[in-house]
Amino acid sequence: MKVLQFICSTGFYGAERWVLALAKHLPRHVTSELVVTLEPGTEELELVKQFGAIGHTHAIPMKGRFDLSAVNKLAALIKAQDIDVIHTHGYKSDILGVMAAKKAGIPCVVTPHGFENAADLKLRLFIWIGCQSMRFADKVVPLSKQLMRDVEKYNVSKDRLAYIQNGVDLSEVEAVRLTKSGVKPQKKTIGFVGQMISRKNITAILDCFNDLYQKRQDIELVLLGDGEERPSLEEYSKTLASKDSIQFLGFRNDRLQLLRDFDLFVMTSTLEGIPRCLMEACAMEIPVSAYDIAGIDQLITHQESGLLAPLHDKEQLQKDWETLLNDSEYAATLAHNAKAFVEANFSAKRMADEYMVLFEELVKEKVDA
Repeated sequence: MKVLQFICSTGFYGAERWVLALAKHLPRHVTSELVVTLEPGTEELELVKQFGAIGHTHAIPMKGRFDLSAVNKLAALIKAQDIDVIHTHGYKSDILGVMAAKKAGIPCVVTPHGFENAADLKLRLFIWIGCQSMRFADKVVPLSKQLMRDVEKYNVSKDRLAYIQNGVDLSEVEAVRLTKSGVKPQKKTIGFVGQMISRKNITAILDCFNDLYQKRQDIELVLLGDGEERPSLEEYSKTLASKDSIQFLGFRNDRLQLLRDFDLFVMTSTLEGIPRCLMEACAMEIPVSAYDIAGIDQLITHQESGLLAPLHDKEQLQKDWETLLNDSEYAATLAHNAKAFVEANFSAKRMADEYMVLFEELVKEKVDA
């Protein structure tokens, strides 16, 4: 079987790492291929570099940010490579992928990784069109139970819906975790990993850190990742009293090594699927503080495997940070419980096995039709 992963990538974030984890853990008799759209600024994609060790990669040139001629190019690629299933990730990929699959006569699987609560009207319209395209996929497979509920709002028929719980490649996390030094640095590191986009609500992290910094200066904030909001967030951080203790490190190949050395992993997202970065933090055995929203609550149980504050309750969020930074024994217990939970429920191998069953069923249905 040949499975083609299709993503209109702009960086190396959760969705890209997810695609790698799935392809890596599919059975050996499956040939995994990757196709990305080639747009300005995406000529040197980390995903393409890393996927090359797993399977073949392809690029489809785009004349602009959205080019319908890519549909015919993608359909031609599917036929030329004798692809059995196309698996799409993201609004643009879903629109183009569903149309190309219909032209090429193969099944299309759409996996929503999250929905953006964008303020821009044009972007909201584009997102809406992307969500409508899901109705024409053979299967829509959200990553979380909340995303399942979100997808149902777009009138995707129940017979086209399937739920496969998210997974993460824990082997690379564990290999790095075991290298952790017992030496305690002078400052405690509060950290975040992820895209710098509106729904991640990173301003709340900056504000909470700055308030806590007024009480104690033995802390630093490390932010890993990139995105459209990074420039404005960096500018905002320069206005804070704690500015000299805040680092924006951007995209880093050594993100796991940096994550390993966090004393506290924080998230203040307002909307999530099941965030891969949070799964990695749990697997790395880092204490977690986050807002209590759908998706995050599938990974963290309050006072059992982390601390969850009500959404936008900055006062409680700061108290949670202080608790986890001050009570190292309690923080270690929560982190240990989170690691055990993720290992038991969110492995990439289990996820890939379930996708394999789905792919086989869809191909058989096409053959029998």
